[in-house]
Amino acid sequence: MNPPVTLVIPGRNCAGTLRPCLEAVARIAADGASGLREVIFVDDGSTDDTARIAQEFAARLGGLRILTGIGGGPGAARNLGWREAVHPLIWFIDSDCVAEPDALARLLPHMVDAQVGGVGGSYGNMRPDSLLACLIHEEILARHRSMATEVNFLGGFNVLYRRVALERAGGFDERYFNGPGSPGAEDAELSFRVAAAGYGLRFEIASRVRHFHPTSLRRYLRAQRHHGYWRVFLHLRYRDRAAGDDYSKWTDHVQPPLALFMISSTLVYAAAHLPRWLELVAGSSVARSGSLSDAIRLIGPAAGGVVAVFALLLVVVQIPLTLRLLRQSGKWTYLAFAPLGFIRAMWRAVGMVQGMLAYPFRGPRRAGGGAR
Repeated sequence: MNPPVTLVIPGRNCAGTLRPCLEAVARIAADGASGLREVIFVDDGSTDDTARIAQEFAARLGGLRILTGIGGGPGAARNLGWREAVHPLIWFIDSDCVAEPDALARLLPHMVDAQVGGVGGSYGNMRPDSLLACLIHEEILARHRSMATEVNFLGGFNVLYRRVALERAGGFDERYFNGPGSPGAEDAELSFRVAAAGYGLRFEIASRVRHFHPTSLRRYLRAQRHHGYWRVFLHLRYRDRAAGDDYSKWTDHVQPPLALFMISSTLVYAAAHLPRWLELVAGSSVARSGSLSDAIRLIGPAAGGVVAVFALLLVVVQIPLTLRLLRQSGKWTYLAFAPLGFIRAMWRAVGMVQGMLAYPFRGPRRAGGGAR
């Protein structure tokens, strides 16, 4: 018999994915040996049919508790859920994830070791008919396959924590790494604090929740901009992780700065050539004055070469993972990951700039510390 577990599912405007999520959870809970004794869904201020769907399941199945958040973001919603839980092990999955029947069973054996504070699992793909979703999924899977059992990073989409570890670490951050309606860095930051509290972290690739990956490029890039924003806060507070962790490597972390230098150089190059372009359009000379304009004209030709260098470097860092996905899938269509990674780096760079501008006003002052 497995130890009793409480499952916490945070969600906001998740009507499109909540039903299959809860159906899968109900099947696991129906297995008396699974250990899943309590399910808490935290509706974090939804404005769609999320609340109605959750109430339907609560009435039909029983054993589902519904809590209402105030739109404080995923970290706040998870904190509300686990602090209401009655069992010593807390399992978190996201509302756009469908747990496989053995997802929890694969995690539980790791918790036999009292020194283990948390163990995370992997992803499956709920949208295999979408190339974008498949590219996202296979990239994550490639990273997971390179992770060992003992890790220094855990996500929040499929993770089992000891309640005592959550209490000791202070729970998920609600202020610095967590944003309402935004994919933040609160899950990674919590895992750093749990490890700092003396607990081990483990990863179990055989535990999978199938995810509704984005099929809209616009939505995906918007999420990547948010990731770029929150990673500034995360890596300025935990500077020893800025060069990478067990999930992401230095080649990932260097991409937004490369993209930022490329974009900046492109703007300088465009500014240097703008008068000439205007002359071609207008058919007459354009007045030029000012020391700044002179400086831009002087460095303009060099800026073109700088653009090319940074663009080339950004292409080069896409190659290793692109080749890995190609070998992993055996499909030539996965070459599309290279341009996707290139474009994604630019959106993360935009988020990084926004984060750097915001950090002096709302960033944490020191490493360590609990949630606020």
